[in-house]
This record gives sequence, structure tokens and C-alpha cells, in this order.
Amino acid sequence: MNTMNRRTMLKAAGVLAAGGVAGCARSASADDDAHTLFAVPRTTIPIVDSDDLFPVRRIYCIGRNYAAHAIEMGSDPDREPPFFFQKATDAVQIVMPGETADHVYPPLTENYHYEIELVAALHRGGRDIAPEEALECVFGYAVGLDMTRRDLQRAMGDESKPWEIGKSFDHSAPLGPIHPAELVGHLTEGSIRLQVNGETKQEANLEQMIWNVAEQVSNLSRSSELRPGDIIYSGTPENVGPVVPGDIMEGRIEGLPEIVVRVVPRT
Repeated sequence: MNTMNRRTMLKAAGVLAAGGVAGCARSASADDDAHTLFAVPRTTIPIVDSDDLFPVRRIYCIGRNYAAHAIEMGSDPDREPPFFFQKATDAVQIVMPGETADHVYPPLTENYHYEIELVAALHRGGRDIAPEEALECVFGYAVGLDMTRRDLQRAMGDESKPWEIGKSFDHSAPLGPIHPAELVGHLTEGSIRLQVNGETKQEANLEQMIWNVAEQVSNLSRSSELRPGDIIYSGTPENVGPVVPGDIMEGRIEGLPEIVVRVVPRT
């Protein structure tokens, strides 16, 4: 068994160890040299123009964050407060710009849906973060897909059971590399679009989010202490729909390079 070098982990992406103070703040913890029973691969995301990697702690997703999508999912966007769910950290599938990533059609579903989303990656955290301070927590942004086994999600919902099985599964969170905010700015407006086999399926503007990224960070920090390494999938526009093996998805957000994903059958 190997000794875990915590300082090496914290160096990645310039991420600092998590703490417990109010507001968006840096903090530190003591080195931990405990031996682990066995090795577990750590999920990381490439960072543009850097040899460092961004280590993922948690994946948060906001639901129904564009009004038209909320309506198509049977919700009233004028009355609903923000709500969040999580995906397992190892749901991440890295999709590099200029490449087509093969994405395996998952088991147990016959209605597999795409959802194009802006992803925000945090390098600071805290509790009760004010909206006007929240963007200080954001390290950078990526293009992501919140892939969903819609039939399983709906079946669980109809039975008043948790619908995690529809959202959190192997490779259900494809995304491109992280672009630091110091390079691309904070993405508060600009087009977001998904094409399937060359046909535009989803198209909107980031400014149409019901809750913007700063508000999402603030709201999340009221229920859970946010920490460096958390990423947030910030919601999808209307016209979500199914894909099948052979389909090619192209996701674009203004200011970021596109990601291209090919759905392939299970073998």
C-alpha cells in the first residue's frame, strides 16, 4: 500500500483544501498520511493551457433551470425554487476538443436523453455564500452533457421513489476540459446549443437561466458546505430528447470549444 501525498493532490488546478467558513473562502487542513486499504482512481478533469488537473469532489446538477424546459417537464417555473441532485464523481467522461468520444449506450433504458449544460468548476468553497461573492468561488467553465435514462427517471418518480438511477450511472456526465475564468471570463450570456446528426435540437442563451451560476452557488451553499473540487451542471434548455447508437451529439457554448460525442452500442 502506498502513502497518499495530500500536498500533491492539492496542487492540482491550484485547488486548496476545504474548510468551513461562511462566504466564498480559502481554507486549509492538516496533512493526512493515513494508509488506505486499496487504491481508488481519482476523478480529474484537464485544464486548458495547463499541465495541472482539476480534481472532482462532488457533481451537483440543478433541475429545470430554463423556463421552457421546466414547462416541457410539467413544472411551473414561476413558482418552483431551485432544486439540486447529484451524480457520482466517476460518472465523468472526458471529451477532448477536436476529437469524437465514443459514449456507450447504457443498460436498463430504452429512452436515453441528451441535456446540454454549462458546467462551473469551483476552486473555493464555504457556507452561506452571498450571490455577489459567489463567482469568486468559480475556477472555470466547461461544456457538459447531463445524460439521462428518462424512462427510469420517470418510472421512479411515478412511484415516489428516488430517481437517482435515471441520472447517476457510468459515464452519465460527459464534459470537455475546464477553461479558467481568468482566460474566458465568467459566462453569464451567450448561446448554448446541441445538435444531433447535424440537426439543432436545443438552442438558448445562458442569460435565460432562471437561476444564474452565482445564484446556484449561493443556494447550494445554504444546504451543503461547498468545497474546492465541486462542479455544478447548471441546467439545460428545452427540447431534450432521445439518442440511439450511431447518433453523434455536438455541444456548443459560446466562448468554449465544442464537444462531440458518438453513441455506440454496448458490447
